[in-house]
Amino acid sequence: MPSDSCTIALTKQLIQRPSVTPLDQGCQALMIKRLERIGFFITSLPFSDVTNFWAVHGIDGPILCFAGHTDVVPTGNTEKWTSPPFQPTITDGILFGRGAADMKGALAAMVVAAERFVEAHPVHAGRLAFLITSDEEGDALNGTAKVVEWLQDKKITPDWCLVGEPTSSYRCSDTIKIGRRGSLGCKLTVEGKQGHVAYPHLAINPIHMAMPVLAELAAEVWDCGNSAFPATTLQISNLSAGTGATNVIPGTLEADFNFRFSTELTAAQIIHRTEAILDRYDLKYDLAWRLNGMPFLTQQGELIAATKESIFSATGAYPELSTAGGTSDGRFIAPMGTQVVELGPINASIHQVNEHVATADLELLTEIYQGVIERLLKED
Repeated sequence: MPSDSCTIALTKQLIQRPSVTPLDQGCQALMIKRLERIGFFITSLPFSDVTNFWAVHGIDGPILCFAGHTDVVPTGNTEKWTSPPFQPTITDGILFGRGAADMKGALAAMVVAAERFVEAHPVHAGRLAFLITSDEEGDALNGTAKVVEWLQDKKITPDWCLVGEPTSSYRCSDTIKIGRRGSLGCKLTVEGKQGHVAYPHLAINPIHMAMPVLAELAAEVWDCGNSAFPATTLQISNLSAGTGATNVIPGTLEADFNFRFSTELTAAQIIHRTEAILDRYDLKYDLAWRLNGMPFLTQQGELIAATKESIFSATGAYPELSTAGGTSDGRFIAPMGTQVVELGPINASIHQVNEHVATADLELLTEIYQGVIERLLKED
């Protein structure tokens, strides 16, 4: 094996590249070099300013795909970091750096797991693949979604996909995601009539008009969830009105809100019910909707079984199966009919100052990922 093959060393090399979304900054080239060395066939798939690649090892048969992203969120105030965010630093067994947990550590573990598997099984059942993007933390328009379109055009459908999102809560591998809620965003614009606060009869205050309807939307019980998903929730994230002057009634109000919804509802049903609530009020309004992803759920099957057994073999404990949290690129992959599971490091520090991961957890993830490959692709 090459001298730089350990997961920690590769994670550090990836962190050193300041790949703030949608930039990749050479992370994928580093991964591709490692994968080509062990016989993967690489297809680079850039779309617009986004870097993507598809890699495959093996000739035919079922496909196990590792999926992930090399882009990271901005660092925030670098003066608040205990060490420079793109200078990986290990202190007492903890590796600090932007992307350490989300998700360069998981990417490194995937690559090293693939290296170890191929070395042990140069001829194996099925195909091992990688789907990597630099557009997960951004708009997610020219990344995995476009690669999936390319795969469908080529009539390539992964049977199983393991996404390296940081899913663990308190102990590495204690939780795996077997699905995700849908995400539906909306911008509500309520039109009023600007005027002087001393002459309210000559104006229409959109804030006053919108307050009851926003309260009703926030209080609405959209569904009760089900055995796999919590209840659908609505959260108002932004509220804007006013000219800045205290003696002016504003002419418009804008409110952003987001639904995280279960399989109990469709986006169309949510839109219909929202509009029905708004129509009960005497409002002049406009709604701009954006569907960010539909909910998906992987049923019990080979991938969940292989992941659970690999985790148990490595830790002596089975993981919790969850659909909580935000969206992931799994939402683009699951509609192909692919079984999707997400498994990665502890997520407590992601997107924060001093993002970090335990070095022992990176080694554990490598072992678990390799175990999943062996359970699905090892020759009998």
